[in-house]
Amino acid sequence: MAIIGAGTWGETHASIYREHILADVAAICDKDKEKAQHLADKFNIAQVYTDYNDLLKYSDCDAVAIVTPDHLHADIAIACANSKKHMLIEKPLATTREDVYRMVEAIEKNGVRAMVDLHNRWSPPFNTAKQEVASGKLGRPVSAYYRLNDIRWVATDMLPWASKSSILWFLGSHSLDTLRWIMDDEPEEVYSVSHKGVLKAEGVDTTDMYMTTIKFRKGGIAQMENGWITPNANSCINDIKFSILCERGKIDIDASSHNLIQMTTDEKVTTPDILVRNDVFSQCKGFAYESIRSFIDKLYSGEEFYVSLKDAANTSLAMLSIFESSESGMPVKAELL
Repeated sequence: MAIIGAGTWGETHASIYREHILADVAAICDKDKEKAQHLADKFNIAQVYTDYNDLLKYSDCDAVAIVTPDHLHADIAIACANSKKHMLIEKPLATTREDVYRMVEAIEKNGVRAMVDLHNRWSPPFNTAKQEVASGKLGRPVSAYYRLNDIRWVATDMLPWASKSSILWFLGSHSLDTLRWIMDDEPEEVYSVSHKGVLKAEGVDTTDMYMTTIKFRKGGIAQMENGWITPNANSCINDIKFSILCERGKIDIDASSHNLIQMTTDEKVTTPDILVRNDVFSQCKGFAYESIRSFIDKLYSGEEFYVSLKDAANTSLAMLSIFESSESGMPVKAELL
């Protein structure tokens, strides 16, 4: 593996590849050489680059993890495809229709394998919900609601590029992919409204939150809420609530206030993350890590990835329709592959 992007999540990839019996990290690349070198020293990575084209030319890697900000995926992925490198791309696939189609064309033309890290499919409660709905015992999905929000700190401090992105790309990608996956259907029409001003007043020029209604092709409907202005004192960084109503039953998930563990001091009550990014005996065990492991497993075995290229493309394309609806104030038909 080679890793392009030496930020927090790039370090996550390096840690998991070091643990995995089938993987090694051959190279690390970042425009900031100091950051790349720091990661190389920490994980004993031999090759350090500041230009991904040099990495692709000189590195002997089999596959590349693209761990850059949302809007920078396309050109890197196309260069990887043209260099015959398989790739794991952090979500979303791309942030424009042109880039989605360019990437799909390059990946398919070069016969390489690609997976986008839509890791909520590996979340134990959501995966269980998928299995129950897919079994048919509850009947067909009728409606769903998914709230996936972050505290303000994510936009103001954690992500230096938040103003160049959107909460829809950062969390909405997971939300929409999960709804498509569990309902086993594609969006037909979307309608979205948004609010802006809270983060802009704090110096981050990005939309605060979106409320989106989705009509699916088979008749199901869903409401999706994504924002990053939850107060910083919230007991959990994420605010995750999900429910799905089917013809003969329903499923409810509370993955943030899960009541499994809580820590209290004189200053704050905290709900520790035991699902997404937790460690057990200094090893990565959260479900956000399992998707990365799965990429290595399936790349090695030749089996299909649990997130197909079409899945990732349609999630991005439907998301672009949501942006259009929010800007126009009108429902928008989803144009998918």
